[in-house]
This record gives sequence, structure tokens and C-alpha cells, in this order.
Amino acid sequence: MLNIKNLNAYYGESIILKDVNLSVPDKQIVCLIGRNGVGKTTLLKSIMGLVSTPTGSIQLGDNEIINKPTYYRAQMGIGYVPQGRDIFPQMTVQENLELGLEMNKISNTIDPMIYDLFPVLKKMSSRRGGDLSGGQQQQLAIARALAGKPKILILDEPTEGIQPSIIQEIGHVIKVLKDMGYTIFIVEQYLEFVLDIADYFYVMEKGEIVDKGYTSDMDVNDIKRKLSV
Repeated sequence: MLNIKNLNAYYGESIILKDVNLSVPDKQIVCLIGRNGVGKTTLLKSIMGLVSTPTGSIQLGDNEIINKPTYYRAQMGIGYVPQGRDIFPQMTVQENLELGLEMNKISNTIDPMIYDLFPVLKKMSSRRGGDLSGGQQQQLAIARALAGKPKILILDEPTEGIQPSIIQEIGHVIKVLKDMGYTIFIVEQYLEFVLDIADYFYVMEKGEIVDKGYTSDMDVNDIKRKLSV
């Protein structure tokens, strides 16, 4: 589904990503883990065309997208939930979800599946996004991305600042989405969450991939050492 090869990314003159190779297979959940500031979010922004990536390859299915604009990548089927969620606080829950439909012109109506996954959003459809709790805003951000029927869902730190009960709900939704055939790529620091949901993992340090493997085979103590260095 998503294949990244020898990718380099820059902020100004500073290189942030160094020859990154990473794959997200179809209908799998892949997590990228690492400490703060190692380049994880930059990788997601690179996938979305938000930072300079002068060399390397980003393929979505059979399509090379590294030189394509951000809107094209979204239209090609990347549903992106950035760190901090970025919902529209003055708009209602319903209006936020309707904006998600603009990413893909398949339908003009919100799939009832969205409300099945996130029943709280149906109850609060007329509430302003800014009036929701942090966990509810995260659910809204994920739902808005799903409204566009993406081929791959990309989440940046979905558990950040979220209470444990909502983390469990989000984890359950992600596993349900996989069962429905979705492909999901997540940047995350909460190792227990990764162990619970992911099929495969990558570890990043200083802009480079330093470890990878099936989550079922993960040496948890070794990964914890890498995350705490």
C-alpha cells in the first residue's frame, strides 16, 4: 500500500530524515515509535507533502507521489490526522465531518459506519468542535479522516493527552477498522498501545530507522531502552 524508499527530508538546511525505508502493507497496522524530536512527525509530513523531500520515493499503491501536491495525495486516498487533531473548533461536529467528505467525492453523505464507530459524535453532532473534550476531539479528527473513505489512515500520536478510557476506545476502533480492511500507519510513543494494536513496528532515532519487526516478536526491554536513551 505505502512504500517509502531512501527518503531524505529537510527543514531549511538541516536534514531531518536520512535514507528512510519503510513499508505499510495493505490491510495491516504499522506503528512508528521513537522519542520526541527524532523525526517521526516529519516523516508523516513528508508523506503528505508538507516538508521538502528532495530525494527518495513515496509510493501509494502503484503511484509515485513524492512530487505531488498535498491536495493530490489526499485525493489519492491518504487520510491524515495530525498531532494536535486540527479540528475546526467553531464548526459543529456535523460540519467537521462534512468537510471530510471533500477529500473524496464518492459520497455527499456521512457513512452511518462513522457513528457506529463513534456513537458519542452522533449525540453531539450539533455541538461545536471546540466544546468537545480532548478525547472526543481526537475521535472527531479520526472520524473526519474516515469520512473521505481513505485507502490508508495515518495517525500522529493518537493517544497524546487522552484519558485511558478513550485510549481503549480508540484502540478498539483501530482494530475494528483493520477487520474492515483498512490500512493504518501510526506514529506513537505509548508502547503498550503499540503492542496491543500493531502488526509491525519501526523504531526511529535521529531521523533513521534503527529497528523493525513483527510486534509479536518485539524485544520489549530492548525497545524500552531505545526509547529512554
